[in-house]
Amino acid sequence: MTVKADGSWRRWLGCAGLALALALGAAAVAARGLRVQEVARGLEHPWAVAFLPDGRFLVTERPGRLRVVEPDGRLSAPVAGVPRVDAVGQGGLLDLVLDRDFARNRQLHFCYAEPGDGGNATALARARLSADAARLEDVRVIFRQRPRVASRLHFGCRIVEAPDGSLFLTLGERYHRMADAQALDNHHGKIVRVTKDGAVPPDNPFVGRADALPEIWSYGHRNPQGAAWGPDGRLWVHEHGPQGGDELNRPERGGNHGWPVVTFGEQYGGGRIGEGTHKPGMVPPLHHWTPSIAPSGMAWLTSDRYGAAWRGSLFIGALRGRQLVRLDVDGTRVVREQRLLQELGERIRDVRQGPDGWLYVLTDAPDGRLLRLLPTP
Repeated sequence: MTVKADGSWRRWLGCAGLALALALGAAAVAARGLRVQEVARGLEHPWAVAFLPDGRFLVTERPGRLRVVEPDGRLSAPVAGVPRVDAVGQGGLLDLVLDRDFARNRQLHFCYAEPGDGGNATALARARLSADAARLEDVRVIFRQRPRVASRLHFGCRIVEAPDGSLFLTLGERYHRMADAQALDNHHGKIVRVTKDGAVPPDNPFVGRADALPEIWSYGHRNPQGAAWGPDGRLWVHEHGPQGGDELNRPERGGNHGWPVVTFGEQYGGGRIGEGTHKPGMVPPLHHWTPSIAPSGMAWLTSDRYGAAWRGSLFIGALRGRQLVRLDVDGTRVVREQRLLQELGERIRDVRQGPDGWLYVLTDAPDGRLLRLLPTP
């Protein structure tokens, strides 16, 4: 059944909500102004969801599988052609986005922990989904984080396509290499920007500098696992802090965002990190969470599905917090924070707005779920 994202959700719920719920085999759960409709389950640590034009879903599973999810919740066999991933610790097959022109070219972009000499690193690849959605074709890695290290942690790995067609990719500092986030001769703790062919855009901030890698857009990041293009025409990201200091940032061109020199977090087990929370020349976060919520996934709500008051809100999944966070944002200032879905008690790995205007989330578990969020009547 096709649902128009035109503000007519009350009529849809009254006339067809029951039929759709039965078709999906969904269970609705009251959760602070939202009810949760299960679209699919049986996903092993799902990490990212994308929406195919025909109403189906593409979901990555961290162990290295890509699945097509039917509207009735059936899971396909693993899509063939996914490269070998290093599914260790936090690594594996991670983010996925469809090319803006997917309906014509069937191209997509994905990132993953790539094994190799010296350890592993975050890699960004492009591919074409076959007409029957059974395999990836013409798979090509267009960017590799340098250097590789032996680590199970902090891969970052969220992708955003900018309006000009360039791709932003978030990169973690690999935990044990946190000092690398302040150096421009490596990709650890950075946000990079490349073209869809992997070339360096000529207006990147460090192009032409002998002491810097030209892909770098901003630096001083820890482990950014959420990214989205904002209504202000800028990239927004959030990142994990240590025992607090999770940050919401708007990465500046060439900006130093501080890690590990400044942070609101502290050492695991206690103890100060760096030089405090602010320092001249370093970009402060727009908002931070202390204690940590372990944010993952991020989406701006542009539809009126949940009423006019929620339109323009920023939604962020939380792993440690086991909740969905809604932020009211005025320009670059967070004016209100609302905690949702806490009753579920599930780790929220990804949140996206679908073409139908509804929000969808993935829960991070061995038996993970794809959920559609609906307003309570």
